[in-house]
Amino acid sequence: MNIFHQLQTYKFMVKSLNTIKGPIEEELKEFDLRFRDAMKSKVPLLDKVTRYIVKRKGKQVRPMFVFLAAKLAGEVNESSYHAASLVEMLHTATLVHDDVVDDAIERRGFFSINALWKNKIAVLVGDYLLSRGLLLALDNNEYQLLQILSRAVKAMSEGELLQMEKARRLDIKEDLYYTIIEQKTASLIAAACSAGAASTTQDQELIEKMRLFGEKIGMAFQIRDDLFDFGTDDVGKPLGIDIKEKKMTLPLIYALENAPTSEKKKIMNIIKKHNNKPDRVAEVIQFVRNSGGLDYATTVMNQFKKEAFDILATTPDCPARDSLESLVIFVTERKK
Repeated sequence: MNIFHQLQTYKFMVKSLNTIKGPIEEELKEFDLRFRDAMKSKVPLLDKVTRYIVKRKGKQVRPMFVFLAAKLAGEVNESSYHAASLVEMLHTATLVHDDVVDDAIERRGFFSINALWKNKIAVLVGDYLLSRGLLLALDNNEYQLLQILSRAVKAMSEGELLQMEKARRLDIKEDLYYTIIEQKTASLIAAACSAGAASTTQDQELIEKMRLFGEKIGMAFQIRDDLFDFGTDDVGKPLGIDIKEKKMTLPLIYALENAPTSEKKKIMNIIKKHNNKPDRVAEVIQFVRNSGGLDYATTVMNQFKKEAFDILATTPDCPARDSLESLVIFVTERKK
């Protein structure tokens, strides 16, 4: 992708996000100020690292889910800001720890914390963010929010460990794949949506609807991310990263399950023993493309997206719901 197309894609994304943010624009501005303040520390080194984290923050999709769900269920209040901060802190902590586990040197186009300050400091910063989020909830008696997010972090850890365990044997089937992505990705988006709703209503049926909505879109979000690894477009992410890390994603699982035994053995051998050779990784990518794996994964992703829309259709009609619908489209049709 040349610079012109990168700029055009970026401008489209910004325009789309700005439109989606319409109903919660003021809340997001206030949240940004509060989050920056909450990240401050009296320890100079820690304050320097957290300022770097705040500076390189991403699109803040998860806080958007929190505030839109909150506004769909009622009126944004102090509890809604606590929910958004808790979600963002815990999410950031897991990203910092993930970069250490993956030995990653970049995150969102910036150097990772471990690349700049080494693993020991990165782990401690992640621990600080986790404890800071927990204290935020406890200091404000947000026990329901704490329960929702603690369950999500537990599920995320279990999902990552399950994926790592299975990567050693490469024996992940389609049903297990769904279990893994439900835990490691969908659980946090589900928590963001349910926490947002829980901050403005006590209607347990609506809170559960928003949790299920978040879970469906989280599943679709992860499948979209997995598709990037085999895509034909230049999306700014190197192809084949998941293959190099021996991650069994849906396009690859489908391709292997429908391949002749001889070809399946050949591809599995490449993933096990030659996953660091670019030409062999390219061979696996082409195998998946030719097998219909991308089409199958796209169909499954769209089914999860449809289920998310079906859930939204049963909730109150309002501008926040319209933005949630647009946000679903944005995260499943994003180019990076």
